Amino acid sequence: MEISDTFQINLKLGGQNFSITIRRDEELFYREAEKHINQRYRYYADHFTGQSVNTYLLMTVLDIAVRLQKEEATANLQPIMATLNGLVNELNDALR
Repeated sequence: MEISDTFQINLKLGGQNFSITIRRDEELFYREAEKHINQRYRYYADHFTGQSVNTYLLMTVLDIAVRLQKEEATANLQPIMATLNGLVNELNDALR
C-alpha cells in the first residue's frame, strides 16, 4: 500500500476546529503555527475583553503579519549590511 504525500489534520484556532489537507513533511510547521496563533489569540482575548471571536482572530492575523514584515525587512537588510561591513573593513585596512 502506497502512503500518500498528503493527509488531513485537525487544528483548533481560536476555539474553532479546522480540518485541512497538508503535505506530510509540513505537519510540524502547521502544529507550531497552531500553537503560535492560539498564544497570540489568548493574549488579545485576555487584554481586550468583550470582543468577538472574529475580532480576536483578525487582531492575531495582524499581529503575525506585522511580525513577518519586520522579519522580512531585517532579512532584506542582512546582505546590504554584510557588504557595508566589508567596505568598512577595507577602508579601515587602507587607513592603517
